[in-house]
Amino acid sequence: MIKRTLYFGNPALLNKQNNQLVVRLPVIEKNKEFAETFKKEATAQIPIEDIGIIVLDNKQITITQGLMESLIDNNAAIIFCNDKHLPTGLVLPMTANDTFTEKVRKQINASEPLKKQLWKQTIINKIKNQATVLKYAGKDYSLLEALQKKVSSGDTENIEGRASAYYWKTIFNETKGFTRNKDGVPPNNILNFGYALIRAIVARSLVGSGMLPLLGIHHRNKYNAYCLADDIMEPYRPYVDKLTRDICVENNFNLPNDLNKELKIKILSLPVTDVVIE
Repeated sequence: MIKRTLYFGNPALLNKQNNQLVVRLPVIEKNKEFAETFKKEATAQIPIEDIGIIVLDNKQITITQGLMESLIDNNAAIIFCNDKHLPTGLVLPMTANDTFTEKVRKQINASEPLKKQLWKQTIINKIKNQATVLKYAGKDYSLLEALQKKVSSGDTENIEGRASAYYWKTIFNETKGFTRNKDGVPPNNILNFGYALIRAIVARSLVGSGMLPLLGIHHRNKYNAYCLADDIMEPYRPYVDKLTRDICVENNFNLPNDLNKELKIKILSLPVTDVVIE
């Protein structure tokens, strides 16, 4: 079944009871500290086995150790947001597969030619999906169709970079001053949130399949614990771009600098987006 994505943006106490995630909201009383009192009755109860991702986006959320342990045992990803309400941290299981050691050994011993071929496939599909988004938006996508045929093993000629340069110049050209920059003008904020969510989904799936997300096929950064997730998510980035494009059109390309609740709800639909493979 499709796992649920839960977003918490208000103060709450999250704990475990009878293998359920129990949500309790604070009681507002005069002359009492927030941390002292929560409602005794649960506001909501969700089976832990149904949860795939939890997003925590408020500094006054309390989550118990017992709940976190059960979520991790269920291979759920827990995402923490920062002051700007963007995902900044991710908790994943250390082992979530019976053949973990065997798969990690194969992953470590993967040959360089295999990695280069895998990266070629990844980039071809990323550019194909970017072309599809441009076509959907009514933009000229002929250059991307031509470039995807030129991707070589390991993408040694950096066709990905050439495709991305044209893609980002075109996809949001109605937005004044837009360039793809995580600190840039909207809709960069929507893209940032969506990519972080996709990254968590991919990392969770990799761990669940018995692989180490830190050992990439192309991305190599000693400070990055999710190199393989960053590799595998590349063809899925255009799904974020399409959703972002739809949001821009709905708002006449006039977007707030801070993500509001309505925008986040739309972005959180990404984990249940239909994906056709082959």
